[in-house]
Amino acid sequence: MMRRTNYLLLLAFPLIFLLAACSEKSQTEESSTDENWLRVSGDQIVNQGGDTVYLRGFGLGGMLHMENFIDGYPANEEAMREGLLKVLGEKKYNLFFDTFLECYFTESDAEYIHSLGLNLVRIPINYHLFEDDMNPRAIKEAAFEHLDRVIDLCAEHHIYTIIDLHALPGFQNQHWHSDNPTHKALFWKHKDFQDRALHLWEVIAERYRDQPWVAGYDLINEPAEPTGEKLFPYYRRLKDAVRKIDPNHILFLEGDRYATDFDKFTEVWDHVVYTNHDYAVPGFIFGGDYPGYTLGRYYDKDSLEQDFLRKSEFMFSRHVPLWVGEFGPVYTGDPVKDEMRYQILKDQLAYYDKYKVSWCIWLYKDMGLHAIMHQNDNTPYMKLVSAFLSKKDSLGADAWGSTDKNIRQVIEPLEELFKKEFTGYDPYPKGQQSQINLMVRHILIAEALVPEYCNLFKGLSDEELTALAESFRFENCVKRKRLENILTGREK
Repeated sequence: MMRRTNYLLLLAFPLIFLLAACSEKSQTEESSTDENWLRVSGDQIVNQGGDTVYLRGFGLGGMLHMENFIDGYPANEEAMREGLLKVLGEKKYNLFFDTFLECYFTESDAEYIHSLGLNLVRIPINYHLFEDDMNPRAIKEAAFEHLDRVIDLCAEHHIYTIIDLHALPGFQNQHWHSDNPTHKALFWKHKDFQDRALHLWEVIAERYRDQPWVAGYDLINEPAEPTGEKLFPYYRRLKDAVRKIDPNHILFLEGDRYATDFDKFTEVWDHVVYTNHDYAVPGFIFGGDYPGYTLGRYYDKDSLEQDFLRKSEFMFSRHVPLWVGEFGPVYTGDPVKDEMRYQILKDQLAYYDKYKVSWCIWLYKDMGLHAIMHQNDNTPYMKLVSAFLSKKDSLGADAWGSTDKNIRQVIEPLEELFKKEFTGYDPYPKGQQSQINLMVRHILIAEALVPEYCNLFKGLSDEELTALAESFRFENCVKRKRLENILTGREK
Protein backbone atom coordinates (compact mmCIF):
# COMPACT_ATOMS: atom_id res chain seq x y z
CA MET A 1 0.00 0.00 0.00
CA MET A 2 2.85 2.36 0.88
CA ARG A 3 4.57 1.67 -2.47
CA ARG A 4 1.37 2.41 -4.36
CA THR A 5 0.91 5.74 -2.51
CA ASN A 6 4.47 6.80 -3.25
CA TYR A 7 4.01 5.86 -6.90
CA LEU A 8 0.87 7.98 -7.17
CA LEU A 9 2.66 10.92 -5.58
CA LEU A 10 5.48 10.64 -8.08
CA LEU A 11 2.96 10.68 -10.91
CA ALA A 12 1.27 13.74 -9.39
CA PHE A 13 4.39 15.90 -9.06
CA PRO A 14 4.59 16.88 -12.76
CA LEU A 15 0.92 17.84 -12.70
CA ILE A 16 1.44 19.96 -9.55
CA PHE A 17 4.38 21.77 -11.14
CA LEU A 18 2.42 22.33 -14.34
CA LEU A 19 -0.51 23.80 -12.44
CA ALA A 20 1.83 26.05 -10.43
CA ALA A 21 3.53 27.26 -13.59
CA CYS A 22 0.20 27.99 -15.23
CA SER A 23 -0.94 29.89 -12.14
CA GLU A 24 2.28 31.96 -12.12
CA LYS A 25 1.93 32.67 -15.84
CA SER A 26 -1.68 33.70 -15.32
CA GLN A 27 -0.68 36.14 -12.55
CA THR A 28 2.09 37.59 -14.75
CA GLU A 29 -0.27 38.04 -17.67
CA GLU A 30 -2.85 39.66 -15.40
CA SER A 31 -0.21 42.09 -14.13
CA SER A 32 1.11 42.95 -17.59
CA THR A 33 -2.38 43.48 -19.00
CA ASP A 34 -3.50 45.95 -16.30
CA GLU A 35 -5.26 48.62 -18.35
CA ASN A 36 -2.99 51.34 -16.93
CA TRP A 37 0.19 49.87 -18.37
CA LEU A 38 1.59 52.07 -21.13
CA ARG A 39 3.31 50.97 -24.31
CA VAL A 40 4.55 52.45 -27.56
CA SER A 41 2.43 52.02 -30.67
CA GLY A 42 3.75 53.71 -33.79
CA ASP A 43 4.47 57.31 -32.88
CA GLN A 44 2.17 57.38 -29.84
CA ILE A 45 2.06 56.24 -26.23
CA VAL A 46 -1.04 54.12 -25.63
CA ASN A 47 -2.66 52.19 -22.80
CA GLN A 48 -3.59 48.53 -22.93
CA GLY A 49 -6.89 49.40 -24.60
CA GLY A 50 -5.03 51.08 -27.45
CA ASP A 51 -6.10 54.60 -26.45
CA THR A 52 -3.52 57.36 -26.93
CA VAL A 53 -2.20 58.75 -23.64
CA TYR A 54 -0.54 62.16 -23.60
CA LEU A 55 1.77 62.37 -20.60
CA ARG A 56 1.68 65.95 -19.35
CA GLY A 57 2.79 67.25 -15.98
CA PHE A 58 5.67 68.53 -13.84
CA GLY A 59 9.28 67.78 -13.05
CA LEU A 60 9.76 67.28 -9.29
CA GLY A 61 13.21 68.81 -9.05
CA GLY A 62 14.58 69.86 -5.68
CA MET A 63 13.68 66.74 -3.71
CA LEU A 64 15.52 63.49 -4.51
CA HIS A 65 17.81 65.59 -6.64
CA MET A 66 18.44 69.12 -5.37
CA GLU A 67 19.53 72.17 -7.35
CA ASN A 68 20.83 75.51 -6.16
CA PHE A 69 18.16 77.81 -7.58
CA ILE A 70 15.36 75.41 -6.57
CA ASP A 71 16.35 74.93 -2.93
CA GLY A 72 18.26 78.12 -2.19
CA TYR A 73 21.82 76.95 -1.58
CA PRO A 74 24.87 77.80 -3.76
CA ALA A 75 27.04 75.51 -5.92
CA ASN A 76 26.20 71.79 -6.17
CA GLU A 77 24.21 69.47 -3.91
CA GLU A 78 27.10 67.36 -2.64
CA ALA A 79 29.09 70.42 -1.55
CA MET A 80 26.06 71.83 0.28
CA ARG A 81 25.36 68.53 2.03
CA GLU A 82 28.97 68.17 3.13
CA GLY A 83 28.89 71.69 4.54
CA LEU A 84 25.63 71.14 6.44
CA LEU A 85 26.87 67.85 7.88
CA LYS A 86 29.94 69.63 9.23
CA VAL A 87 27.85 72.44 10.77
CA LEU A 88 24.97 70.34 12.12
CA GLY A 89 26.52 67.01 12.99
CA GLU A 90 25.06 63.72 11.85
CA LYS A 91 21.99 63.61 14.12
CA LYS A 92 20.67 67.07 13.28
CA TYR A 93 21.67 66.70 9.64
CA ASN A 94 19.56 63.54 9.38
CA LEU A 95 16.67 65.20 11.22
CA PHE A 96 16.63 68.10 8.75
CA PHE A 97 16.86 66.04 5.58
CA ASP A 98 14.51 63.28 6.74
CA THR A 99 11.89 65.93 7.53
CA PHE A 100 12.61 67.78 4.29
CA LEU A 101 12.07 64.66 2.16
CA GLU A 102 8.92 63.76 4.06
CA CYS A 103 7.44 67.23 3.54
CA TYR A 104 8.51 68.06 -0.01
CA PHE A 105 5.85 65.96 -1.71
CA THR A 106 2.73 64.84 0.15
CA GLU A 107 -0.79 63.77 -0.67
CA SER A 108 -1.76 67.44 -0.98
CA ASP A 109 0.73 67.82 -3.84
CA ALA A 110 -0.62 64.77 -5.64
CA GLU A 111 -4.19 65.96 -5.16
CA TYR A 112 -3.31 69.40 -6.55
CA ILE A 113 -1.60 68.04 -9.67
CA HIS A 114 -4.55 65.74 -10.33
CA SER A 115 -6.95 68.67 -9.87
CA LEU A 116 -5.18 70.49 -12.72
CA GLY A 117 -6.06 67.67 -15.09
CA LEU A 118 -2.40 66.65 -15.44
CA ASN A 119 -1.23 63.05 -15.29
CA LEU A 120 2.55 63.00 -14.91
CA VAL A 121 5.30 63.63 -12.39
CA ARG A 122 8.88 63.20 -13.56
CA ILE A 123 11.01 62.32 -10.53
CA PRO A 124 14.68 63.35 -10.80
CA ILE A 125 17.00 61.28 -8.62
CA ASN A 126 20.65 61.67 -7.63
CA TYR A 127 22.84 58.57 -7.55
CA HIS A 128 24.46 59.93 -4.36
CA LEU A 129 21.31 59.00 -2.43
CA PHE A 130 21.52 55.38 -3.55
CA GLU A 131 25.21 54.58 -3.21
CA ASP A 132 28.31 55.97 -1.56
CA ASP A 133 31.34 56.74 -3.73
CA MET A 134 33.48 55.04 -1.09
CA ASN A 135 31.26 51.97 -1.19
CA PRO A 136 30.17 51.72 -4.82
CA ARG A 137 27.45 49.30 -5.93
CA ALA A 138 26.21 48.82 -2.35
CA ILE A 139 22.73 50.20 -2.95
CA LYS A 140 21.04 51.75 0.10
CA GLU A 141 17.57 50.32 0.65
CA ALA A 142 16.56 53.38 2.69
CA ALA A 143 17.04 55.59 -0.35
CA PHE A 144 13.95 54.08 -1.95
CA GLU A 145 11.61 55.09 0.89
CA HIS A 146 10.62 58.45 -0.52
CA LEU A 147 10.81 57.41 -4.16
CA ASP A 148 8.35 54.61 -3.34
CA ARG A 149 6.17 57.08 -1.45
CA VAL A 150 5.97 59.61 -4.31
CA ILE A 151 5.21 56.87 -6.83
CA ASP A 152 2.48 55.41 -4.61
CA LEU A 153 0.90 58.81 -3.88
CA CYS A 154 0.82 59.62 -7.57
CA ALA A 155 -0.64 56.22 -8.45
CA GLU A 156 -3.41 56.71 -5.91
CA HIS A 157 -4.37 59.89 -7.77
CA HIS A 158 -4.03 58.35 -11.26
CA ILE A 159 -0.79 60.17 -12.02
CA TYR A 160 1.98 58.41 -13.92
CA THR A 161 5.59 58.80 -12.86
CA ILE A 162 8.84 58.68 -14.81
CA ILE A 163 12.01 57.92 -12.86
CA ASP A 164 14.74 60.25 -14.13
CA LEU A 165 18.40 59.61 -13.32
CA HIS A 166 19.42 63.26 -13.11
CA ALA A 167 22.91 62.89 -11.62
CA LEU A 168 25.10 59.93 -12.63
CA PRO A 169 28.41 58.76 -11.13
CA GLY A 170 31.21 60.83 -12.64
CA PHE A 171 28.73 63.41 -13.99
CA GLN A 172 27.14 62.99 -17.41
CA ASN A 173 27.43 66.69 -18.26
CA GLN A 174 29.55 69.68 -17.37
CA HIS A 175 27.22 71.63 -15.09
CA TRP A 176 25.93 71.89 -11.53
CA HIS A 177 22.60 70.21 -12.29
CA SER A 178 24.33 66.83 -12.57
CA ASP A 179 25.73 67.52 -9.07
CA ASN A 180 29.04 68.24 -10.78
CA PRO A 181 31.51 70.35 -8.77
CA THR A 182 33.80 70.62 -11.81
CA HIS A 183 33.51 71.48 -15.51
CA LYS A 184 34.31 67.95 -16.72
CA ALA A 185 31.88 65.14 -17.54
CA LEU A 186 34.04 62.29 -16.31
CA PHE A 187 31.26 59.72 -16.78
CA TRP A 188 32.27 59.38 -20.43
CA LYS A 189 35.95 58.78 -19.61
CA HIS A 190 35.67 56.01 -17.01
CA LYS A 191 33.98 52.69 -17.66
CA ASP A 192 33.53 52.08 -13.95
CA PHE A 193 31.22 55.08 -13.69
CA GLN A 194 29.22 53.69 -16.59
CA ASP A 195 29.08 50.24 -14.99
CA ARG A 196 27.81 51.72 -11.73
CA ALA A 197 25.02 53.64 -13.45
CA LEU A 198 24.01 50.47 -15.28
CA HIS A 199 23.93 48.56 -12.01
CA LEU A 200 21.73 51.21 -10.40
CA TRP A 201 19.28 50.96 -13.29
CA GLU A 202 19.20 47.18 -12.91
CA VAL A 203 18.23 47.61 -9.25
CA ILE A 204 15.57 50.20 -10.13
CA ALA A 205 14.17 48.00 -12.90
CA GLU A 206 13.93 45.01 -10.55
CA ARG A 207 12.13 47.08 -7.92
CA TYR A 208 9.53 48.72 -10.17
CA ARG A 209 9.07 46.12 -12.91
CA ASP A 210 5.50 45.35 -11.78
CA GLN A 211 4.34 48.97 -11.24
CA PRO A 212 1.88 49.98 -13.99
CA TRP A 213 1.69 53.63 -12.86
CA VAL A 214 5.43 54.00 -13.48
CA ALA A 215 5.34 55.07 -17.12
CA GLY A 216 9.00 54.28 -17.60
CA TYR A 217 12.65 55.18 -17.06
CA ASP A 218 14.41 58.37 -18.24
CA LEU A 219 17.84 56.79 -18.40
CA ILE A 220 20.16 59.84 -18.52
CA ASN A 221 19.19 63.45 -17.96
CA GLU A 222 20.82 65.91 -20.36
CA PRO A 223 23.88 63.94 -21.45
CA ALA A 224 26.70 66.00 -22.93
CA GLU A 225 29.44 63.81 -24.41
CA PRO A 226 32.11 65.92 -26.13
CA THR A 227 33.04 63.47 -28.90
CA GLY A 228 29.45 62.66 -29.80
CA GLU A 229 30.37 59.00 -30.26
CA LYS A 230 29.82 57.38 -26.85
CA LEU A 231 26.23 58.16 -25.90
CA PHE A 232 24.29 55.95 -28.30
CA PRO A 233 26.43 52.81 -27.72
CA TYR A 234 26.01 53.31 -23.98
CA TYR A 235 22.26 53.66 -24.39
CA ARG A 236 22.36 50.27 -26.11
CA ARG A 237 24.09 48.77 -23.06
CA LEU A 238 21.52 50.28 -20.73
CA LYS A 239 18.60 49.18 -22.89
CA ASP A 240 19.79 45.59 -23.08
CA ALA A 241 20.48 45.39 -19.34
CA VAL A 242 17.16 46.90 -18.27
CA ARG A 243 15.15 44.89 -20.81
CA LYS A 244 16.48 41.61 -19.39
CA ILE A 245 14.91 42.50 -16.05
CA ASP A 246 11.94 44.62 -17.07
CA PRO A 247 10.61 44.30 -20.63
CA ASN A 248 7.37 46.14 -19.86
CA HIS A 249 8.30 49.72 -19.04
CA ILE A 250 8.98 52.39 -21.65
CA LEU A 251 12.53 53.69 -21.91
CA PHE A 252 12.92 57.45 -22.43
CA LEU A 253 16.11 58.45 -24.27
CA GLU A 254 17.35 62.04 -24.29
CA GLY A 255 19.49 63.49 -27.04
CA ASP A 256 23.10 64.59 -26.66
CA ARG A 257 24.13 68.18 -25.95
CA TYR A 258 21.65 68.53 -23.10
CA ALA A 259 18.79 66.67 -24.79
CA THR A 260 18.87 68.57 -28.09
CA ASP A 261 21.02 66.54 -30.52
CA PHE A 262 20.06 63.16 -32.02
CA ASP A 263 22.50 63.19 -34.96
CA LYS A 264 24.38 60.08 -33.74
CA PHE A 265 21.25 58.01 -33.12
CA THR A 266 21.66 55.48 -35.90
CA GLU A 267 18.57 53.34 -35.35
CA VAL A 268 15.25 53.26 -33.51
CA TRP A 269 14.28 50.71 -30.88
CA ASP A 270 10.98 49.22 -29.90
CA HIS A 271 9.13 50.47 -26.83
CA VAL A 272 11.26 53.63 -26.63
CA VAL A 273 10.20 57.28 -26.44
CA TYR A 274 12.71 59.92 -27.53
CA THR A 275 12.85 63.11 -25.53
CA ASN A 276 14.22 66.59 -26.09
CA HIS A 277 14.34 69.67 -23.87
CA ASP A 278 12.81 72.74 -25.42
CA TYR A 279 13.92 75.79 -23.46
CA ALA A 280 13.13 78.96 -25.40
CA VAL A 281 16.14 81.30 -25.51
CA PRO A 282 14.12 84.49 -24.78
CA GLY A 283 12.71 82.70 -21.73
CA PHE A 284 16.10 82.44 -20.03
CA ILE A 285 17.03 84.85 -17.24
CA PHE A 286 18.97 86.99 -19.75
CA GLY A 287 16.18 86.93 -22.36
CA GLY A 288 15.13 90.08 -24.16
CA ASP A 289 11.75 91.21 -25.39
CA TYR A 290 9.36 88.69 -26.89
CA PRO A 291 8.68 88.95 -29.72
CA GLY A 292 12.04 90.64 -30.12
CA TYR A 293 15.78 90.17 -29.96
CA THR A 294 17.87 88.06 -27.58
CA LEU A 295 21.62 87.71 -28.15
CA GLY A 296 21.27 89.32 -31.56
CA ARG A 297 18.58 86.98 -32.91
CA TYR A 298 14.90 87.75 -33.44
CA TYR A 299 12.47 85.39 -31.69
CA ASP A 300 8.75 85.01 -32.17
CA LYS A 301 6.32 82.08 -32.20
CA ASP A 302 7.45 80.94 -35.65
CA SER A 303 11.15 80.91 -34.72
CA LEU A 304 10.46 79.03 -31.48
CA GLU A 305 8.46 76.46 -33.44
CA GLN A 306 11.27 76.08 -35.98
CA ASP A 307 13.78 75.52 -33.16
CA PHE A 308 11.47 72.86 -31.73
CA LEU A 309 11.14 71.14 -35.11
CA ARG A 310 14.93 71.13 -35.51
CA LYS A 311 15.34 69.43 -32.12
CA SER A 312 12.56 66.99 -33.05
CA GLU A 313 13.61 66.12 -36.60
CA PHE A 314 14.84 62.64 -35.65
CA MET A 315 11.54 61.75 -33.99
CA PHE A 316 9.26 63.12 -36.70
CA SER A 317 11.31 61.69 -39.58
CA ARG A 318 11.44 58.24 -37.98
CA HIS A 319 7.79 58.33 -36.85
CA VAL A 320 8.63 57.58 -33.22
CA PRO A 321 7.07 59.06 -30.06
CA LEU A 322 8.27 62.40 -28.76
CA TRP A 323 8.15 63.63 -25.17
CA VAL A 324 9.35 67.14 -24.30
CA GLY A 325 10.97 66.33 -20.97
CA GLU A 326 11.72 69.92 -19.92
CA PHE A 327 10.67 73.40 -21.01
CA GLY A 328 9.35 76.62 -19.49
CA PRO A 329 10.50 80.22 -19.02
CA VAL A 330 11.85 81.81 -15.86
CA TYR A 331 10.09 84.81 -14.34
CA THR A 332 11.73 88.10 -13.41
CA GLY A 333 9.23 89.86 -11.13
CA ASP A 334 8.88 92.62 -13.74
CA PRO A 335 5.19 92.51 -14.83
CA VAL A 336 5.98 93.63 -18.39
CA LYS A 337 8.74 91.07 -18.89
CA ASP A 338 6.77 88.31 -17.22
CA GLU A 339 3.82 88.96 -19.51
CA MET A 340 6.22 88.16 -22.36
CA ARG A 341 7.32 84.99 -20.55
CA TYR A 342 3.72 83.82 -20.24
CA GLN A 343 3.29 84.42 -23.96
CA ILE A 344 6.34 82.25 -24.66
CA LEU A 345 4.76 79.48 -22.63
CA LYS A 346 1.41 79.79 -24.41
CA ASP A 347 3.12 79.69 -27.80
CA GLN A 348 5.05 76.56 -26.84
CA LEU A 349 1.97 74.77 -25.53
CA ALA A 350 0.15 75.67 -28.75
CA TYR A 351 2.67 73.93 -30.96
CA TYR A 352 2.90 70.96 -28.59
CA ASP A 353 -0.85 70.56 -29.09
CA LYS A 354 -0.42 71.05 -32.83
CA TYR A 355 2.09 68.19 -33.06
CA LYS A 356 0.31 66.05 -30.44
CA VAL A 357 3.31 65.49 -28.17
CA SER A 358 3.63 64.69 -24.48
CA TRP A 359 5.38 67.20 -22.24
CA CYS A 360 6.67 67.85 -18.74
CA ILE A 361 7.19 71.44 -17.63
CA TRP A 362 10.16 72.28 -15.46
CA LEU A 363 9.30 72.94 -12.58
CA TYR A 364 6.88 72.07 -9.76
CA LYS A 365 8.48 73.81 -6.72
CA ASP A 366 11.28 76.33 -6.24
CA MET A 367 12.15 79.63 -4.55
CA GLY A 368 9.98 81.73 -6.88
CA LEU A 369 11.92 81.84 -10.13
CA HIS A 370 10.45 79.18 -12.35
CA ALA A 371 7.87 76.86 -10.82
CA ILE A 372 4.13 76.77 -10.28
CA MET A 373 4.68 76.59 -6.48
CA HIS A 374 7.04 78.60 -4.29
CA GLN A 375 7.36 79.25 -0.59
CA ASN A 376 5.48 81.97 1.21
CA ASP A 377 7.82 84.81 2.17
CA ASN A 378 6.98 84.22 5.83
CA THR A 379 8.13 80.61 6.12
CA PRO A 380 10.99 79.96 8.57
CA TYR A 381 13.22 78.89 5.69
CA MET A 382 12.59 82.03 3.62
CA LYS A 383 13.21 84.22 6.66
CA LEU A 384 16.50 82.42 7.23
CA VAL A 385 17.84 82.58 3.67
CA SER A 386 16.22 85.67 2.07
CA ALA A 387 19.21 88.00 2.62
CA PHE A 388 21.56 85.25 1.44
CA LEU A 389 19.49 84.74 -1.71
CA SER A 390 19.87 88.43 -2.51
CA LYS A 391 23.64 88.23 -2.09
CA LYS A 392 23.84 85.09 -4.22
CA ASP A 393 21.85 86.85 -6.92
CA SER A 394 23.99 89.99 -6.81
CA LEU A 395 27.13 87.88 -7.29
CA GLY A 396 25.61 85.98 -10.21
CA ALA A 397 26.28 82.64 -8.56
CA ASP A 398 23.25 80.74 -9.90
CA ALA A 399 23.49 79.97 -13.59
CA TRP A 400 19.72 79.56 -13.97
CA GLY A 401 18.50 82.46 -11.90
CA SER A 402 21.06 85.27 -12.06
CA THR A 403 23.20 87.30 -14.45
CA ASP A 404 26.62 88.89 -14.16
CA LYS A 405 25.29 92.47 -14.30
CA ASN A 406 26.72 93.33 -10.84
CA ILE A 407 30.15 91.78 -11.42
CA ARG A 408 30.90 92.87 -14.98
CA GLN A 409 34.02 94.54 -13.62
CA VAL A 410 35.33 91.04 -12.90
CA ILE A 411 33.96 89.13 -15.89
CA GLU A 412 34.57 91.63 -18.71
CA PRO A 413 38.39 91.80 -18.41
CA LEU A 414 38.53 88.00 -18.54
CA GLU A 415 36.35 87.94 -21.64
CA GLU A 416 38.56 90.53 -23.33
CA LEU A 417 41.72 88.64 -22.34
CA PHE A 418 40.45 85.39 -23.82
CA LYS A 419 39.29 87.07 -27.04
CA LYS A 420 42.77 88.56 -27.45
CA GLU A 421 45.00 85.71 -26.31
CA PHE A 422 43.00 82.54 -27.08
CA THR A 423 41.22 83.19 -30.35
CA GLY A 424 40.94 79.50 -31.18
CA TYR A 425 39.70 78.44 -27.75
CA ASP A 426 36.16 77.09 -28.15
CA PRO A 427 35.44 74.80 -25.21
CA TYR A 428 32.60 72.28 -25.32
CA PRO A 429 29.69 72.72 -25.06
CA LYS A 430 29.01 76.46 -25.42
CA GLY A 431 32.23 78.33 -26.05
CA GLN A 432 34.42 80.89 -24.31
CA GLN A 433 31.94 83.18 -22.61
CA SER A 434 29.91 80.33 -21.18
CA GLN A 435 33.07 78.65 -19.90
CA ILE A 436 34.22 81.82 -18.13
CA ASN A 437 30.82 82.15 -16.46
CA LEU A 438 30.87 78.51 -15.42
CA MET A 439 34.36 78.64 -13.95
CA VAL A 440 34.18 82.03 -12.23
CA ARG A 441 30.54 82.48 -11.23
CA HIS A 442 29.07 79.01 -10.92
CA ILE A 443 32.12 77.22 -9.49
CA LEU A 444 34.56 79.68 -7.90
CA ILE A 445 32.11 82.23 -6.44
CA ALA A 446 29.42 79.62 -5.75
CA GLU A 447 31.83 77.38 -3.82
CA ALA A 448 33.00 80.34 -1.75
CA LEU A 449 29.38 80.97 -0.75
CA VAL A 450 28.75 77.44 0.54
CA PRO A 451 30.16 78.00 4.08
CA GLU A 452 28.11 81.20 4.42
CA TYR A 453 24.91 79.36 3.55
CA CYS A 454 25.68 76.43 5.85
CA ASN A 455 26.56 78.70 8.77
CA LEU A 456 22.99 80.03 8.70
CA PHE A 457 22.04 76.67 10.26
CA LYS A 458 24.64 76.81 13.03
CA GLY A 459 23.26 76.44 16.55
CA LEU A 460 19.67 75.79 15.50
CA SER A 461 17.57 73.54 17.72
CA ASP A 462 15.79 70.40 16.58
CA GLU A 463 12.51 72.33 16.60
CA GLU A 464 13.96 75.10 14.45
CA LEU A 465 15.44 72.65 11.95
CA THR A 466 12.13 70.82 11.73
CA ALA A 467 10.33 74.10 11.04
CA LEU A 468 12.83 74.94 8.29
CA ALA A 469 12.26 71.60 6.60
CA GLU A 470 8.49 71.89 6.95
CA SER A 471 8.64 75.19 5.06
CA PHE A 472 8.70 73.08 1.88
CA ARG A 473 5.25 71.60 2.52
CA PHE A 474 2.42 72.24 0.09
CA GLU A 475 0.52 74.21 2.75
CA ASN A 476 3.40 76.68 3.02
CA CYS A 477 3.59 77.40 -0.70
CA VAL A 478 2.08 80.04 -2.95
CA LYS A 479 0.64 79.06 -6.34
CA ARG A 480 1.58 80.92 -9.49
CA LYS A 481 -2.05 81.31 -10.57
CA ARG A 482 -1.31 82.70 -14.02
CA LEU A 483 0.82 79.67 -14.83
CA GLU A 484 -1.88 77.41 -13.43
CA ASN A 485 -4.49 79.00 -15.70
CA ILE A 486 -2.31 78.55 -18.77
CA LEU A 487 -1.45 74.92 -18.03
CA THR A 488 -5.08 74.01 -17.39
CA GLY A 489 -6.24 75.69 -20.59
CA ARG A 490 -8.32 78.29 -18.75
CA GLU A 491 -6.20 80.92 -20.50
CA LYS A 492 -5.17 80.39 -24.10
